[in-house]
Parts: sequence; C-alpha cells; structure tokens
Amino acid sequence: MRDPFLRPPEGLVKATEPIASALALRTLPMHVHEILPAFCIYEFINRVVSPYVSSRLAPKTYPQLSRKSKINWNVHFVSMVQSCFINTLALWVIYADKERMRMSWKERVWGYTGAGGMVQGFAAGYFAWDLLASVQDIDVHGWGALAHAASALTVSMMGFRPFVNYYGLNFILYELSTPFLNIHWWMDKVGMTGSKPQLVNGIALLTTFGSSRLVWGTYQNYRMYKDIWRAIQTPGDLPVPSWLAVAYLASTTALSVLNFYWFGTMIKTVAKRFEKPSKDQKDRKTK
Repeated sequence: MRDPFLRPPEGLVKATEPIASALALRTLPMHVHEILPAFCIYEFINRVVSPYVSSRLAPKTYPQLSRKSKINWNVHFVSMVQSCFINTLALWVIYADKERMRMSWKERVWGYTGAGGMVQGFAAGYFAWDLLASVQDIDVHGWGALAHAASALTVSMMGFRPFVNYYGLNFILYELSTPFLNIHWWMDKVGMTGSKPQLVNGIALLTTFGSSRLVWGTYQNYRMYKDIWRAIQTPGDLPVPSWLAVAYLASTTALSVLNFYWFGTMIKTVAKRFEKPSKDQKDRKTK
C-alpha cells in the first residue's frame, strides 16, 4: 500500500539522502516530510495551543499551576493529541494494507510498505519531540521518561532501513492506553480525585495498558524475536548485522521492562485514589 500522504518535496528528499545514506536509512527520504512537520506541530501545540486551550477549559486550575505542573500538563495535552491521531492511523493501515497482511517472515523483517512508513514517520516526529522535551525538562519528567523517548525514537528510526517495519506498526498500538492515562492525570489536577468518573477511567486505563502493552506487546516481541532469530540463522542476501539485532532488541526490551514497571506503579496509584481513610486519618481530619 502506497503512502497516502502528500508526496515529499524533491528538494527535501535530496537534502536528506546524504544523511539517510550515511545511516543506512534507505526509506527515510520518502518520509522526512512527515517527520519534520509532526515535530513542529507538536512543539506548536506544546508552546501555544495547550496554554491557550487549557487556560480556557480549566480557568480555575491551569493558571494557578506551578512551572513543573504546567510543563507536565502541556506534555499530556500533546500526548493526548498524538495518541488519538497515531492510534487511528495505525489501526486504519493495519486494516487496509492488504500487502502488509500477506507478508512472510522475511518481509516482516526486511519488508516495507509506504503506508507503514507513513505511520512510522509521524510516530518518529513525535518521539523526536518527546526526546527533546525530556532532555529540556529532565527535572520534571525524570530519567525513565528520557529512556522511553530514546528507545522509542531508536525503534522508529530503525524502521527506515527498513528493518522490522511490520512490527514497528504493531508497537504503535502501545498508545491505546495513553488517552486514559492523560485523563486520569487531568482528573487529579481539576479536583476529581476519587470520583466515580475517575474510577471508570482508571479501570479503562489498567485494562487497555495491560492488554495493549503487556499482553499484545509481549506477544509481538516474541514474534519479532522469532523472526529476527530465523533471519540470523538463514544464510542469504539479507543478513541481519549483529549490532542491529542487539540495538533493536535492547530498545524493545527496555520498553517492555518499563511497561511492566509502570503497570505496577499504575495499579498502586489508581488503588490509592480509592482507599478508604483509616480511623486515625478520619480523626485527624475532624480535629
């Protein structure tokens, strides 16, 4: 399936080709026109759209937030826009790209479709922005967020060799849980902590996170490891360099470990919102 987005400008393609050649990212020039606008749009949303919209949707909350909380709020706003967009796009391509459906194990490792590359391009633009945001405000986001952004960007960019571009699209569906995570965070900020809507959202968050990242993600990792191992063991014209296999598997494994860690943290966080106060806590509140 061809890339349904606009054709890349020839000048931009030619300007990108030396970098793509040096990094062995053969399909990068065909999708750089999706990476760069995505990066710029998300930065614009972060700097302009989120402060403008948020101060009007939450006039009693957003203006009163501390610097760190405003940074976090804006990042969640960008994340909300991106996750809704990229999930819709990825699900459509997975459903509509018949060429992708017929891929053999060799094509799943080395294959490429324009539509899959488009999704990778828009995702890479976001992860590049996320990495920059994590570096700029490391005191706010922490080292875990920085590791996640770096791993996600590495996985996305390697898809332009192309390498396991098929699985890159499947891993995009990790983002299915992200809208519920953002809503949960916002509810805390606007005074809805412990409310019934937050309980419903919390259940949806844990369900989508567990199913998309832990169950689906672990299954896709297993399939990918199996295909890469088969490619390494099969002599032919398309060998898998050891460094490439190690780099990609290290990145996806790091993401998986973070997902399991974050899932445990989420369970504790959500449960804490709905714990009944102990007798001592009640007594202290009445004093």
